[in-house]
Amino acid sequence: MVSKASDIKSPDTEPTVRLTVAQATVRFLANQFAECDGERTRFFAGCFGIFGHGNVAGLGEALLESEIGAAPAFRYVLGRNEQAMVHTAVGYARQKDRLQTWAVTASIGPGSTNMLTGAALATINRLPVLLLPSDTFATRVSAPVLQQLEMPHDGEVTVNDAFKPLSRFFDRVWRPEQLPSALLGAMRVLTDPVETGAATIAMPQDVQAEAFDWPESLFAERTWHVARPLPEQSVISRATEIIRSARRPLIVAGGGLIYSHATDALVRFVEQTGIPVAETQAGKGSLPYDHPQSVGAIGSTGTTAANALASEADVVIGIGTRYSDFTTASRTAFNNPDVKFVNINVASFDSVKQGGLSVVADAREALDALSNALEGYSTSDEYRTRATELARRWDDTVSAAYRVDDDGSALNQNQVIGLTNALSDPHDVVVCAAGSMPGDLHKLWRTRDRKGYHVEYGYSCMGYEVAGGIGVKMAAPDRDVFVMVGDGSYLMMATELVTAVQEGVKVIVVLVQNHGFASIGSLSESLGSQRFGTAYRYRDDAGHLAGPKLPVDLAANAASLGAEVIRVTTAAEFADAVKVAKANEHTTVIHVETDPLITAPDSESWWDVPVSQVSALESTRSAYQKYAEWKKVQRPLLGPAE
Repeated sequence: MVSKASDIKSPDTEPTVRLTVAQATVRFLANQFAECDGERTRFFAGCFGIFGHGNVAGLGEALLESEIGAAPAFRYVLGRNEQAMVHTAVGYARQKDRLQTWAVTASIGPGSTNMLTGAALATINRLPVLLLPSDTFATRVSAPVLQQLEMPHDGEVTVNDAFKPLSRFFDRVWRPEQLPSALLGAMRVLTDPVETGAATIAMPQDVQAEAFDWPESLFAERTWHVARPLPEQSVISRATEIIRSARRPLIVAGGGLIYSHATDALVRFVEQTGIPVAETQAGKGSLPYDHPQSVGAIGSTGTTAANALASEADVVIGIGTRYSDFTTASRTAFNNPDVKFVNINVASFDSVKQGGLSVVADAREALDALSNALEGYSTSDEYRTRATELARRWDDTVSAAYRVDDDGSALNQNQVIGLTNALSDPHDVVVCAAGSMPGDLHKLWRTRDRKGYHVEYGYSCMGYEVAGGIGVKMAAPDRDVFVMVGDGSYLMMATELVTAVQEGVKVIVVLVQNHGFASIGSLSESLGSQRFGTAYRYRDDAGHLAGPKLPVDLAANAASLGAEVIRVTTAAEFADAVKVAKANEHTTVIHVETDPLITAPDSESWWDVPVSQVSALESTRSAYQKYAEWKKVQRPLLGPAE
């Protein structure tokens, strides 16, 4: 029995290395790896950053040391906008199926809080990114410092506390001793498919520069295993019973299916069973568009084929979906009063939605287990024929929307999408995020590759497109990346074209000039608000924004940022421009004006956006009557208890 500390035998002292907190952070991050299915990859590709007084002498100095030869090297990329840097990291992480990402650092105050939107986007989309915002002095020796928030009731509150509700992990390193636990905690979350999102470690500017003797083991290579949770056999048995009872089953494929590399397993499953597959925005690419079991996009921005089958489905098998309001058409899509749900998801939080059977498991493992359990089961020939016919009709609708008259007339957005789709290679990637194009792409784009479609629609963040496209291209240098962006979203964050030029990252930007917000304009009109405040126009004599169009030259703007710009009007000019852009080794912007009043084919679905219950405007009163009719169809969608 040990009676006093002096009786304890001291272990051999571990060698240490003296580094600043910032230097230790960079060295640690450079040695983190992720492993899935036996494939090991370096988890961080590097660090995006903008330096100011909060991090220039801390993380800035540490990244400089790494850049000029300290081992292991940790790549640094200068961004132009802090929010955009996070978007680029997220685009990279999604293209890499969440197995790799970037760290992002910004200076104290506005630099760091500019990352808040990016943090929200990453967490909502369940995509890993490490944020390293600078913070105020831990010692408070100079308080209040420039850009410090002072709260009379709490001396520890800083602006970085705003990251807490937006992050899946948050810590603040007040002392060097706290760094290891903060870094390990962040890595745990970043590499967990269930928990992943934004991980934020706030770093006071004085602590960043403080030296400490670190154990060498902190910097040893660490490999984080990305697990594939297996389904419980009893749950698979119950799921099998439910599916075998179905006459009109439907699969809703979400992003989790693609992240788990389950597309081949899905092909085997649906070819065995004949069950048709509808896709969410994140799940688009789960099947090639022309696969016999593919019925395309589902929900508010879906196809008439998928939505018709959804309204009749007696069993809905959700795989890796979080059932957003667009997917469920604001809970009007699944109208069979006896519909049952089987939800396959690694996250129990999502698997219990709609009140269905919860199958908490990796998508690939669950599909393989169900394939074995459902041997001999198949949908009827009649149902297969109906699904195929509905899909064929929608494909004819897409072809009609894509059709271009050979008369040299100006293009509309449907035709621009169709031309881009036809002129891009199957291996290429289309990127979009906000405005009318995400919905149009969801229902119209003919996806041919599981990673060929990248629309950020969890947060639908204006300005994501160019920044996210850069991340996609950095993650997939062998693919051409087509960034589809409207003028409203382009104006939010065009500056990242400079980053693309600086880093030699080639993206092809299709810039659609609508002279305003096409999506919100259309939505406003449907809600009786007459496209108010959605056009880029001068004020008229009455003081309303209804005068002539503003003389905004976005093509000239893009050229001023270093991109090659090609102005096009006709289909022939557009085709020539794409050929030039694909042959180029640098970023090219194809500028085309379209008519925002020509919309995509109707999905025959709904999205719940409340309309004013009383109004002096006849247009609003009429819109409210339609809204009230849809509300009658809306239902809780709580399936029978299993």
